[in-house]
Amino acid sequence: MDISVVVPLYNEEESLQELNDWIGNVMRSNHFSYEVIYIDDGSGDTSWKVVEQLASAHQTVKGIRFRRNYGKSAALNEGFRVALGDVVITMDADLQDSPDEIPELYRMITEEDYDMVSGWKKKRHDPITKTIPSRFYNWTTRKLSGIRLHDMNCGLKAYKNEVVKNIEVYGEMHRYIPIIAKWEGYRKIGEKVVIHQKRKYGVTKFGLDRFIKGYLDLLSILFVSKFAQRPMHFFGAFGSLIFFIGFIIAVYLAYTKFFTMNYTRMTDRPLFYFGLLAMIIGTQLFLTGFIADMISRNSYANREYQIKSKINLNHDKK
Repeated sequence: MDISVVVPLYNEEESLQELNDWIGNVMRSNHFSYEVIYIDDGSGDTSWKVVEQLASAHQTVKGIRFRRNYGKSAALNEGFRVALGDVVITMDADLQDSPDEIPELYRMITEEDYDMVSGWKKKRHDPITKTIPSRFYNWTTRKLSGIRLHDMNCGLKAYKNEVVKNIEVYGEMHRYIPIIAKWEGYRKIGEKVVIHQKRKYGVTKFGLDRFIKGYLDLLSILFVSKFAQRPMHFFGAFGSLIFFIGFIIAVYLAYTKFFTMNYTRMTDRPLFYFGLLAMIIGTQLFLTGFIADMISRNSYANREYQIKSKINLNHDKK
């Protein structure tokens, strides 16, 4: 199979028929073999009924329905697990991502040998309350990660199949898939300017809470990418430094007590408590690093999402 199109959705009943027809026209005109995998992230409208209707009419349509809303990352992760195409394309269900971009994205993966290609919505049709935070977020992410993408969170992306099979996406980590891919050793990451359509149906799901969670997840993924396999290097280093500072304070207080004839009790000096606190915190950080190191060596995360229904996924467990 040439292409798997993975479409996470949440309350997008009005756009699904039009999106599916558009994808089908592009695929047929370019003679691609393909599948479209819709992941319903616990929608409260009739989105799943529309997916069922599309699946009954088109063998290329497949579907996964969550029992509740887990978020876009969970939807993408499940779609990646079942995708069969040599190239995996992700796009949003709101018609703001254009399926007309698919042939060029496919070419960049297959002919230019990119591991993944991220879309860049150079000209956006979003309100200023979304575009300004997005630009700030992308600038910060570029600086911290070293990955030179203009639009890290663009929903329109293309991947080699092996890339999506070797990454795990959870929380709000869909924003940082390029960072996760780079962490796993997939370093040829490209970018393509893509058309950004005006929203035709529904309302945006973007809010301040998603912006805040995104930054917290950025800090998390940067920490994990550097220290997941060696937490002792982080906690142990800081713990040792802080303990050493406390030890030096203790030595200094002992010296002044016994060699300068200072008869003031050490416990009456505030510096004594700073030193004691530093040694306690240092010891705790060191032990935290040791325990985290043991956990990382002997366990791994095993996340499972409660799936209510599946359609046409005969190769996967029902």
